[in-house]
Amino acid sequence: MSRLTHEHVSLRVDDTALRIATVRRDGDLAPVVFLHGFGSTKEDYVDFLHQPAFTGRPFLAYDAPGCGETVCADPAKVSIPFLVRTAQEVLRQSGIERFHVVGHSMGGLTALMLAHQEPYRVLSFVDIEGNVTPEECFLSRQIVTHPAADDEGFFNGFVERARRSTESSSALYAASLLHKVRPGAVRGIFESMVELSDHGDLLAKFLSLPFPRLFMYGEQNAHLSYLPELAANGVELAEVPHSGHWPMYANPVWMWDRIAAFHARTDS
Repeated sequence: MSRLTHEHVSLRVDDTALRIATVRRDGDLAPVVFLHGFGSTKEDYVDFLHQPAFTGRPFLAYDAPGCGETVCADPAKVSIPFLVRTAQEVLRQSGIERFHVVGHSMGGLTALMLAHQEPYRVLSFVDIEGNVTPEECFLSRQIVTHPAADDEGFFNGFVERARRSTESSSALYAASLLHKVRPGAVRGIFESMVELSDHGDLLAKFLSLPFPRLFMYGEQNAHLSYLPELAANGVELAEVPHSGHWPMYANPVWMWDRIAAFHARTDS
């Protein structure tokens, strides 16, 4: 763990002050950039350091505005477009030009929009249960299906619904939500995810990306109707056994092995 560097990066996005909490390992190879999902943090990916297949591979992970240790002066400003601009600024300040990207859920959608805007910078993309159609927008759509009078009321209800869900690892996910997310950031994130999922032509954007792509999903979500279309258009599929929306909690060993195998083929 001594090879890890923890830092706080001060920057501004849309005239909003941010103090981004990051963790990284340096190296000479092209880095892997991790974008976490809603309710998660950079720590989901620190075990990258302990995977022999990634020996010598640099990486960067950070807490998105509104999440984890990152400080955001105005959490209500946070949305997917805001997170994309934040990623661009973090990459600029980190001196990262080209990279492999791994994004989960909210982070997968952020990575998709980033890659669509700057495809020449991305070497490969592992999309873990990221939104590509309205069908996958089941968590964030609760902002519409379960309205509440205030941000804290909605978020408390969201946490309770996650705690009671039958989805694999959902209760574990719910247990730390109140500690990892600022309630004031939830509405902007969720509303923008719904808007993009419904009207952002995400599937076409994903299929048009000109570099290797892996779409990873839990076996509980093997029913997703667009999976055959992804495969027919050259996207690798990876169904995580004994998992739902959170493979990093339900089956991390399998997840890391599959990402490593994908990166090995991409490098070759």
